[in-house]
Amino acid sequence: MNHENFTREDFLRAQDRYKVQQSRASKKWLRLVWLLAGPGVLVMLGENDGPSMVSYATTGATYGVGFFVPFILLTFIMAYIVQEMTVRLGVATQRGHAELIFQRFGPFWGYFAMADLVFGNLLTLVTEFIAVQAGGLYFGIPAPASVGIGVTLVITSLLLRRYATWERMVMGLATGNLLFIPAALMAHPNPAAIAHALASWGPLPGGINNAFITLILANIGATVTPWMIFFQQSAVVDKGLTRADLTQGRIDTGLGALLAALAAIATVVAAAPLFAAHTDISQFASGADFATALKPIIGSTGASLFALGIIEAGLVAALTISTSSSYALAETLSAKHSFNLDFGSGWLFYGAAIGSTLIAAGIVLIPGAPLLAMTLTVNVIATLLMAPALLLLLLLVNDRDIMGGLANGRFANIAGGAIVLFICLAGATYGLITVFPSVGGG
Repeated sequence: MNHENFTREDFLRAQDRYKVQQSRASKKWLRLVWLLAGPGVLVMLGENDGPSMVSYATTGATYGVGFFVPFILLTFIMAYIVQEMTVRLGVATQRGHAELIFQRFGPFWGYFAMADLVFGNLLTLVTEFIAVQAGGLYFGIPAPASVGIGVTLVITSLLLRRYATWERMVMGLATGNLLFIPAALMAHPNPAAIAHALASWGPLPGGINNAFITLILANIGATVTPWMIFFQQSAVVDKGLTRADLTQGRIDTGLGALLAALAAIATVVAAAPLFAAHTDISQFASGADFATALKPIIGSTGASLFALGIIEAGLVAALTISTSSSYALAETLSAKHSFNLDFGSGWLFYGAAIGSTLIAAGIVLIPGAPLLAMTLTVNVIATLLMAPALLLLLLLVNDRDIMGGLANGRFANIAGGAIVLFICLAGATYGLITVFPSVGGG
């Protein structure tokens, strides 16, 4: 590459790669993991978003710490399997997911995947600002102010024009997801009850009914969603990960899954006292209502941590999900897509993130919207949209022309196929009880 063709994007990525090569040559493995960490941690903690944490809180308040604690662990295992395939696809092809679908399957499937993603992302972005607004209201911050702060944060992050800086800033913010852990400890959980739930899948009060199936789908949608595939694959490419970095990419993804699972289970545990107190949560409008209801039980500090966690969840997800849409839109339209671009070169990439953020924030401020219903429904919709996204992913990771030796083996295909089948069955069951409510007993 001659000097005239060496862009700002190339220069910044080369700087990052040089640090990686130095660490690998000197065998500083912990530093190497630190340098290459990011996409996996962000995608997992980013998926612990506003709707997800409300789903987990609803689960704890409805069923306690029984069946759903081990079920949530299972969903994060599913998430790791899916995202590990995504990492391999990114390092093998050096192409974003939307770009690859367009190239391998043609315009129809390329535009279909992009439309599917952008539609789902916009709905999800709305709920992220619902979470930010709700958490702000708990602390007495007016809705326009808290939503405005969220929009400002998203736009400010884009002004960094540096992938590595953006990534570290969002990772720092994402550590706030762990606020649910001290909140759970303040609920004084019974360790024996949690151990029993993990060992036996615990009791299921009320049996299988419409509410149970809805929460099953909401919890799956809180962990495995289409935007995660698009975001992590594009972030892997934007970060510059290569085949040599695959082990660190897997560690990054596994660490993210572990941290996100701990925060998710902590949210269930923190909300479980509402189940024990037989609290009626049917009229709750947002995540802040859970914090308010928990305040007399876990104290003002615990409730404040819970509310702060809801705000953090919405903010981190707004940053990552808007980026997912930007990557997909720019890739499909063959436009440049990287945080290392200047604004002139990356106008579509940056513009898509800003535009989707402004639209979602505006929708949230419409008076009278059914906020909790919207929040839970988004995770259900995400689950229903996941099957086609997973099928396309499986086709791509089995394509040896682009994957070579990194193509799926038998175990990965069995695990991936089982996840697709499980999600399809859950979606079909939900559709059945929606059309025939008497089937679910609800």
